[in-house]
Amino acid sequence: MKSITGTLSQRVYLLRLLVRRNIKNQYYRSFIGVLWTVLNPLLNMIVMAFVFSAIFGRQTNGLDYPIYILSGNIIFNIMRSSTSSSLPCLVGHTSMLQKTRVPIEIFPASNVLSSLVTFGFSFIALFIVAGFRALPIFGGPHYTFTWETLLVVIIIPAVTIFSLGISYFLSALYVFFRDIKHIYSVILTLWTYLTPLFYSVEALNSELVTKAMVFNPMYHYVEGFRMLLRGDIPNLMMTFSVTQPSILAMYGFAILLLIVGWIFLEAMRNRIAANL
Repeated sequence: MKSITGTLSQRVYLLRLLVRRNIKNQYYRSFIGVLWTVLNPLLNMIVMAFVFSAIFGRQTNGLDYPIYILSGNIIFNIMRSSTSSSLPCLVGHTSMLQKTRVPIEIFPASNVLSSLVTFGFSFIALFIVAGFRALPIFGGPHYTFTWETLLVVIIIPAVTIFSLGISYFLSALYVFFRDIKHIYSVILTLWTYLTPLFYSVEALNSELVTKAMVFNPMYHYVEGFRMLLRGDIPNLMMTFSVTQPSILAMYGFAILLLIVGWIFLEAMRNRIAANL
């Protein structure tokens, strides 16, 4: 029992060190440091709201458009940043993996947790914008806080698990196929535009897009998060609906991807060690 506890504590300690290092490297020699994590989503929101509000901003199901954009971006960025950074994480730690008996799954997990820390700072930006839009100025208030807003935390574990599954798969695949980095960049760009981050599905008025969106896991996470910000609660049953994102469906996608990613990483474990 002591040996198991000791091994677990060592892995947790190593995971904390890796997450801390990832955060420091992300803002190395940055003048404003971690504050950029708050400013970056705010600046992106201002640009996107200015560019797209006249085109796509009329149908956001009652959610203020700046909040609509910012909430979608910070949820999608958990997946985008964690999976992108996890691609080279095993290759980047070749010397450590060759010299020590470190479990390889720790490295993708550290990148996912680092993105989760970044989300925490980005959520501050969302809170600032929501608070500003809730003030009775500029024709406001444009947003109202409700108790359901506190339930947004139920979405975060699902996105995290989903991102971890993809990260396991990609980090193992990158060891054998380095071109996947460029291919995945294209896939992410496509995925970004296929997820309603700055537009709404209703605004497109396309039955084909509506049906296809059901099979986009990130749509469920983004829209479920926005529903809670609006004061609504996602469906608790296992349904696949554009109008009613399902909590069970969100966790179903997450667990399925985690299992697939874990199985692939385990199947490639010996070959990864031989190719590093």
